[in-house]
Amino acid sequence: MAVRKILQYGDERLNTICTKVDKIDRKILNLVDDMMDTLYEGTGIGLAAPQIGILKRVILIDLGNEEEEPIILLNPKITARSGNEKDYEGCLSYLGYEGEVFRPTNVTVEGINIKGKPVKYEAEGLLARAFCHEIDHLDGVLYMSRAEEMYELTED
Repeated sequence: MAVRKILQYGDERLNTICTKVDKIDRKILNLVDDMMDTLYEGTGIGLAAPQIGILKRVILIDLGNEEEEPIILLNPKITARSGNEKDYEGCLSYLGYEGEVFRPTNVTVEGINIKGKPVKYEAEGLLARAFCHEIDHLDGVLYMSRAEEMYELTED
């Protein structure tokens, strides 16, 4: 469909709590298509609708594993979490920086897929971290507010 502009840190929409998707219509399906085009244009592993200025509870995660389809989830919520680990995170809405963030090592996430069917994911490691990061976006929370330390990336 279209590559959208990714909002950058400082845009107030990134700090807004998103509204629930009430129905899956052409508008939502187009949004998902645009999110996929936008994510694959860059270097990230996930994208949330507010990052392209749409304040709806929609996330997309693709860890780049060719055996697995990208995860498209509407109205996601974390229903269980366990463990705790610190690792580096970056964000397409805050390019050139990364931070050390504590996240659960395991999460259970529930939501609906683009066909309107309930789905549940048991995630660990990087996928758990990606779910937490993208769902935070839906609640207007940026990873920098959770970071222990931030680092500017330099090209060597």
